[in-house]
Amino acid sequence: MRKAFVLLLLAFLPLRGQELLPFVENFTKAEYNGDNQVWNVAQGNDNAMYFANNHYLLRYNGVVWEKYSLPNKTIIRSIFVDGDRIYSGSYKEFGYWKRIGGRMRYFSISEGKRLFEGVSDNEEIWKVFKHEGEIYFQSFNELFILGRNGVRKMRLSSQISYCYVIEGRVYAASVTQGILVLQGNRFVPVPGTDVVKNNVIHHIEKAGDQLYALTKNNGIFVQDHRGLQPWRHPLNEVLKSQVIITGKFIGPAKMAVGTAVSGLYLIDLASGDWINLNRQNAIKNNAVLFIATDKENDLWLGLDNGICHVEVNSPVSILTDNSGMLGSVYALSPYQGGHLLATNHGIFNSQKGKLQVVPGSQGQVWDIFYANGGYVIGHNDGTFKYVSGNYAKASPVNGGWQFMKSSYDDVYFQANYSGIAVYPDVNDMSRYKTLSGITKPIRKISQEKPGELWAADNYRSLYRVRYDRDFNTTKIENVSQNSGIVNDYGVKIFGWRGKTRFLINNAWYHYDQQQEKLTVDARFNAVFSNVSEIVPVDEAHFIVVKSGILYLVNASRGSYIWQLVPEKYYQGKIIFDNIRAYVDGNNLLLNLDDGFLSFRRNKGKTFLPKVTIEAFRKDQLTDSDIKLKYNEPITIHAVPEYFGFSRPDLLYKLDGEARYTRLKSGSVTLNNLESGAQRIDFFYNDGSRLVKIGEYRFRVGFPWYFSIWMILLYVAVLALIWFMYYRWNSFRYRQKLALREEEMRHQQDMVEMENELRIQEYEKHILELEIQSKSTEVAGKSFSIAKQGEVMDSIRKILDNESDLNKIKTDIKRAIRTNTIEKHEWEAFETNMKQIHSEFVSRLLAKHPDLSSKDIRLSIYLRMNLSSKEIAPLMNISFRGVELHRYRLRRKLALPQETNLNKYMMDI
Repeated sequence: MRKAFVLLLLAFLPLRGQELLPFVENFTKAEYNGDNQVWNVAQGNDNAMYFANNHYLLRYNGVVWEKYSLPNKTIIRSIFVDGDRIYSGSYKEFGYWKRIGGRMRYFSISEGKRLFEGVSDNEEIWKVFKHEGEIYFQSFNELFILGRNGVRKMRLSSQISYCYVIEGRVYAASVTQGILVLQGNRFVPVPGTDVVKNNVIHHIEKAGDQLYALTKNNGIFVQDHRGLQPWRHPLNEVLKSQVIITGKFIGPAKMAVGTAVSGLYLIDLASGDWINLNRQNAIKNNAVLFIATDKENDLWLGLDNGICHVEVNSPVSILTDNSGMLGSVYALSPYQGGHLLATNHGIFNSQKGKLQVVPGSQGQVWDIFYANGGYVIGHNDGTFKYVSGNYAKASPVNGGWQFMKSSYDDVYFQANYSGIAVYPDVNDMSRYKTLSGITKPIRKISQEKPGELWAADNYRSLYRVRYDRDFNTTKIENVSQNSGIVNDYGVKIFGWRGKTRFLINNAWYHYDQQQEKLTVDARFNAVFSNVSEIVPVDEAHFIVVKSGILYLVNASRGSYIWQLVPEKYYQGKIIFDNIRAYVDGNNLLLNLDDGFLSFRRNKGKTFLPKVTIEAFRKDQLTDSDIKLKYNEPITIHAVPEYFGFSRPDLLYKLDGEARYTRLKSGSVTLNNLESGAQRIDFFYNDGSRLVKIGEYRFRVGFPWYFSIWMILLYVAVLALIWFMYYRWNSFRYRQKLALREEEMRHQQDMVEMENELRIQEYEKHILELEIQSKSTEVAGKSFSIAKQGEVMDSIRKILDNESDLNKIKTDIKRAIRTNTIEKHEWEAFETNMKQIHSEFVSRLLAKHPDLSSKDIRLSIYLRMNLSSKEIAPLMNISFRGVELHRYRLRRKLALPQETNLNKYMMDI
């Protein structure tokens, strides 16, 4: 809402300062890394620009900025170029700079000469100039003159601001005596200049036969037959309040005036027209301290804060709206000495530095078409006419992207949001017809023959629309889809010289009438591959957009001559899907997103540009054919001769590479290069081919691991490895012999071990025999014990059968003597039992650790496969006791009923 109100207000309040201006390149102190004020500017014989920037001398060669300071760190007020020397003046100091090894070195002239003593104690050198082979260093009160015999001083009779050399004579601007001229060793007043007495004069220069004097507060004075007279120009009254600081003539017919209040004024003395560059429209600071020209006759401004390069001699002019009210320009047309602009904010009328919105036109405007003395406006809200300052709606058709006059039918076609409209009479656009059957938003149209239109959808597909004499649609064909082109988004149409081509998916097509489909245009693709759009200008020219860069192409005699429109003029400002080109006399107009660009076409580059190649290694200038260390970077500058429009757009190619790379900043840093000889070539596109304009050769050393010492080391290492290998083989051979001997000894040991095993087996067999013997002995003992049981049974029988006590005693004693078992026999029996069954006892206890000694004895007997009856006497218990003990043992062992106890013991 607020924006709409502001636009409405603009309909009655024109914006000032919106006019075509020369291109201005601003440099801030952040870019050149210096101080604020720039007191003096000069171009050196090496084409570099030099600046007296307070405490620094700045050097700019179009690629890099360099900064230097005096040994005493004082402010540099003035500089002057003479050959390869850059003279400079400072506080109680003057001398010269010289470039040595790619760096500026200072040589003092005044040091040690005691020139600044007495009345000269507080002098600053504000101007340096050359006259009759001598260099003059000027302060406000003295001149220090460097001649063949050293330095001499000249005391001035009155305080002056600056001296000027005009036609071989030295003029001085005196504060109280007006303009003085040097005669011999003194300054005398110039006749007819009394009018500028007691004025601070900030510039004196002659243009043609007239002398101009620019005063600080009283404007400009011009010399005629009566002497100096106030300049008769309307601007002079304006300049009196702007505080003139400096001035400069650009040729005999154009003057630049720098002020402290309103920036720079450029005045055409022939026509009387003037423009003002200020902080609101171009330059970054309104206080212009110094003006200089370069080899292109363009201006360099030393500002109170910053530096400006103003391309007054360039064929490019730009209208830029810094207020944001204009918006993006989608179409434009010359109009009554100015321009009519179609923007997303409405229609604007730009004339004589004033920009005014056309009342009622607010909103998105797509197209302007001049027809029969009026302008057809394709607006978001309808189609309008603008005739003699009157803006009115002519048709309800909205969103008119393209208005086109048919070359075959006496009608006008309009591509719009809902299709294609046909207007039989441009003077009465209320009568119109819509081509039926096509209701899509159509952005581009073209015609090759009557009864047929090519139409590109705003989103995808290309259509061929046929109609009869009454403009009734007879056929609509989706040509891109029917031709098998799947990716047909964003189709571009290029209609030129009666032939239409189509850019679809980065390839150019034309329609083959015989095959009735689109076919690739091989010849056109060979020249215009990888372009994003082509915009027709006239029958001989068109604009090509390639990689975001604009080229003006001149088609002549079957060849195409390309002319670069330098990117700096429109960088980041192109509306890529809505590029328009308009002819205004000899100027070509291109719309931008904040204004438009005017390009004078007869300003062509017909010369081969000069470029100086400089290479820096660790910030030190190096000669050609140097040798770099491996992986050591090198920075190469392609230093141009010019800074403005004549500055060439360069490409480079490293030796061995197939592709060319654009050199954007004039500098390239190379690293990670292969060893050996290298060469980088620089090329310039002259419009038809790439022309080589410079080269730099150098060599890259081998990496440290390929140096001579490392190679010797590698040889030594290889020799050591071979020696170690030889020693190792000898060692292995000896080792094999030793192993073979060891193997023989081992085999012998094996034989001995086998013999020992045989002996051990024999001894084992003997032991087994002994064990069997002991087992037999145990069995015998067991039998003896059994016999004792029988003795006991005999005794019991005697006791049971005999009643005679004496006889009983006698029989018992006899039986005991006969069958008594000795105690030592029992002990021997138990010992033998343990030795025989020790392993069994260990395994049994491992499985059943809770068994008692009595259980173990029973288990041994069971393992011996003795019956309960045989066990009973051995354990000195009854038969029933043995059975009971067997039962309890089975329970401890948790054996099932079907498991045989004797077999279980023998299996352990």
